[in-house]
Amino acid sequence: MTGKTMRQRGSTWPLEKRPGYLIRRLHQIHVALFQEKCAAFDITPLQYSLLTALARCGTADQTTLAAEVMLDRTTTTGALKRLQSRKFIERTVHSRDRRAQMCRLTKSGERLLHRIEASARAAHHETLEGLSKADQKRFIAMMQKVVATRATQGGTATVPG
Repeated sequence: MTGKTMRQRGSTWPLEKRPGYLIRRLHQIHVALFQEKCAAFDITPLQYSLLTALARCGTADQTTLAAEVMLDRTTTTGALKRLQSRKFIERTVHSRDRRAQMCRLTKSGERLLHRIEASARAAHHETLEGLSKADQKRFIAMMQKVVATRATQGGTATVPG
């Protein structure tokens, strides 16, 4: 069937009504806002997520961190190496498993998280600024429900960041 034939029958599904397209666009918008608001810190949203996860768990191996932020190990390892080179985290060989790298925030990493917090929050709030406060809460709750449903169905595939 040609594109013209599909249009004539009205069977096209407009991009602006496709969840996948809208989610991808919203992600692009958020990343741009994050980069704008957090430019002074030279940190990506992924790196911010990793620092936040480390702050929550204290010390963790790279595989655990990859699972925590739902990314593949290779992407996570690269981001952690960049954070280590800037002295925001320390990576050491696990005492019982020489293949595993243990990670923890440094004092510099803790200070960065404290300093970036307001800017990162501003990016998150601006991402949803077109919604009322009540709609923002509902939207977040709906996203959490979709994510939780996929997690319980085994749909937690990670993708490169």
